[in-house]
Amino acid sequence: MKLRRTMLFMPGNNPGMLQTAPVFGSDAVIFDLEDAVALTEKDAARILVSEALKTMKYDTVEVVVRVNPLSTPFADKDIDIIARLKPDAILLPKACPEDITELDRRLNKIEEEEGFEHGSIKIHPLVETTYGVEKVYETIKASPRVISVLLGGEDLAVDLGVKRTKNSDELLYARTKIINACKACKVDAIDTPFTDTNDYEGLMADTLKAKMLGFTGKLSINPRQIDTIHKGYAPSEAEITHAQRVMAAKEEAAKQGLGVFSLDGKMVDLPIINRAIHTLDMAKLMGLID
Repeated sequence: MKLRRTMLFMPGNNPGMLQTAPVFGSDAVIFDLEDAVALTEKDAARILVSEALKTMKYDTVEVVVRVNPLSTPFADKDIDIIARLKPDAILLPKACPEDITELDRRLNKIEEEEGFEHGSIKIHPLVETTYGVEKVYETIKASPRVISVLLGGEDLAVDLGVKRTKNSDELLYARTKIINACKACKVDAIDTPFTDTNDYEGLMADTLKAKMLGFTGKLSINPRQIDTIHKGYAPSEAEITHAQRVMAAKEEAAKQGLGVFSLDGKMVDLPIINRAIHTLDMAKLMGLID
C-alpha cells in the first residue's frame, strides 16, 4: 500500500521548488508543464524538469510530471523527453479512454527503446471534463498503468457551466462517480485542490468531506496545505483504539472457537473487521502506531 494523501503541484519553471521538492512532506510531487507554465515558457520548463529528473534524488517522494494534453503541440516533446528519464508516473490532463490508450502505446514504445521494465512508468489520469467524468471507468481500464484518478474541479466547473463554490456541491456527481469507478478498479481516488490557500478551516472541512466520500487523497497547490490534509486523513485516536479492540476481540473469539462475536453489545461482522484492519494499516503507514 502506498500513501497518496497529498499530491503537490509545483510549477515546472520554478527551479527552487524542483530542487527542494522532497522537503515539503507531501506523498507525491507533480512537476507541472501545463497550467502553471505560460505558452512562451513551455520549452524552458521542459528543460528544467528534465534536468531535475537527471540530477536530483527524489527517493522519498513519488515524482509525477503533468504533461500537456495530447491535443496540444507540446505533448509529443513532453512525453518523449520526460518518459525517457523515467519519472514514477505521467499525469495526463483532460483524460479520456482514447488518450490513455494512446499514452500507454507511446510509453510501451519508449520503455522498449530505453530498456525499461514494461509498465514501470505509471499513469495518473486527470479527469476535468464532462466527457471524462462519464467515461472514468473506461479511462481506468484503458491501461494497466493507471494507478489513480485525479479530479480537476476548476476546469470541470467551466465545462459544466457552473460556478465553483467552497462546499463543492456542484462537484458531488463527479466526485462520487470517480470514487465508485476507482473502488471498482482498486485504484486511488484523488480529490480536487482546495484553492483558497489561506483558509485552513475550509481546507480541513473539504478534506474531511473528501475522506468521508471515499477519496484516498487530495491534490494540493501550496506546501502550506500539506499538514492540514495529512491531519484530515489520519485516523483519530478513538478510531485506532476501536480498531485495536476489534482485532483483540477477534483474536479472543478465535481462541474460543467462536465464528461470531460481539463488542460493546454490537455484532462484529467481516466489513467491520476489514475496516479495522484498514485503519490500523493506515495508522502504521503514517507512523501513528508501531
